[in-house]
Amino acid sequence: MKFAEIIVSLILLSVSLSTAGALTKVPAIPASRSGEMGLASPSTHIDMSVAPSSGRIITVTDGDDLQAALDQAIAGDVIELEAGGTFVGNFILPRKKSSQDGTENGEGWIVIRSASESDLAGPATRISPSMAPALSKVATPNTGPALSAEPGAHHYRLTGLELTMAPDVSFSYGLLRLGRGDEQELSQVPHDIVVDRCYIHGNPTAGLRRGVALNSASTIITDSYISDCHEVGADSQAICGWNGPGPFTIVNNYLEASGENVLFGGADPKIDGLIPSDIEFRGNHCAKPLAWKVDDPSYAGIPWSVKNLFELKNAQRVLVEGNLFEQCWVDAQTGYAILFKSVNQDGTAPWSTTQDVEFRNNVVRRCGAGVNIEGRAADQTGGQTKRIAIRNNLFEDIGASTWQGEGVFLKISDTEEVTIDHNTILQTGNIITAYGEPNLNVVFTNNLAPHNLYGIKGDSASDGAGTLDNYFPGVVFKKNLIAGRGGSAYPSKNFYPASLDDIGFVDLSNGNYRLSSASPYKNAGTKGKDIGADIDAIELAIRGSRTD
Repeated sequence: MKFAEIIVSLILLSVSLSTAGALTKVPAIPASRSGEMGLASPSTHIDMSVAPSSGRIITVTDGDDLQAALDQAIAGDVIELEAGGTFVGNFILPRKKSSQDGTENGEGWIVIRSASESDLAGPATRISPSMAPALSKVATPNTGPALSAEPGAHHYRLTGLELTMAPDVSFSYGLLRLGRGDEQELSQVPHDIVVDRCYIHGNPTAGLRRGVALNSASTIITDSYISDCHEVGADSQAICGWNGPGPFTIVNNYLEASGENVLFGGADPKIDGLIPSDIEFRGNHCAKPLAWKVDDPSYAGIPWSVKNLFELKNAQRVLVEGNLFEQCWVDAQTGYAILFKSVNQDGTAPWSTTQDVEFRNNVVRRCGAGVNIEGRAADQTGGQTKRIAIRNNLFEDIGASTWQGEGVFLKISDTEEVTIDHNTILQTGNIITAYGEPNLNVVFTNNLAPHNLYGIKGDSASDGAGTLDNYFPGVVFKKNLIAGRGGSAYPSKNFYPASLDDIGFVDLSNGNYRLSSASPYKNAGTKGKDIGADIDAIELAIRGSRTD
């Protein structure tokens, strides 16, 4: 079994963490190099411990009025839906009361759950479509959401629900809408929302623009399965947020969409100065099924518009760790899996910036290209993309003929403070493609990759040192292992074996990319570590990316 196949099984394992109750903010997970490059990690972290319910249990059976139950619930109540029951409508989570007289104190939770919750896999175990018969189904009958939050609604926990479209609906704009996206004051934004072990999906032939609109604050999405989010001629997302301040914790979910599986930005926030912030994205599996790929034998016949797996256009203090990203090809865009940009999408939010992002201990595979970092959008100018760290990741099968694309590991322009360190990269095109304005304060160390035809190449510059001098002034470039070309055009203090076979992997042909004890490059990196990714650390992050 190849290493990347092992990763798929590991990411599906349950890991120890109690599910969400009170969204208390506690100190965040630290960025591993925050002192070295000024990178700021998420400044708050949502405590996912369970808060017991103290109120009534309101039972709602198939055919009952779910909205009436939502309207009468107060803090501490549990709304328990019939397991296997179906509730059709556009239901609204109201700004809740904490007592029958209508006063509100902001404490206590309203839980909306399937009556079969005790029969589901426990907290910290991702749900799957096979569990659907045990869930309570909430289905939209039209283009609107199955469930949405009223402005200012807060302290709701959704557990064991299936959110979907009624069978005769051919298109929906979204299934779970946490914020309309046009709120102009923070007081109007829904907050303290938990989505726990929910199955949110369209159907294989209908258009679904969005699984979850994440325009809220203090929100958790965990152990859920979001799929069949796709549209022809327009972008679609499993999760998309642009007008919510955060913090957001997105942990241990399967996320599937044809456009961007996950996107922050893409529309201008209506709240002045807002940047989605303090985002933890850990232990997720982002993928696009081959049934959407027009030249694949499994193609299902509908040309959904395929773009990227993970994209930031306006976000800050983001940790992306222990995830599997796979299957992204040339279609509506050029097949880059991961994009970090700063985009003033509609021209009304010039503060839009992506900054302080750490991308570590992930696997990215089976894609047309790797990472695209764009400092400034030429025609949608906002701030500058800066302080990005890409550390200890495996990029495998990037740009093979199956996925087409440029086969480039990193495409970059006009950025500041970017660190690329200890990555193992198996790509068919350039290691780096540079264009536009220079990139300042860049560190490129301890990486392992084949050179291929051009290696590190910028527009109108020779490959190697010529590109580094023109596009990366003052770059720290050392202890890299670049296979397939002599080092005469590149800086010293790096290694240039003739081929990947000369590196000394444990088992290159079977996908074990650890360096063997006999490798001449064992412990040859900075601080005596192996060059390339620490595969054991990636496995550990994927198994244990959730924390108590």
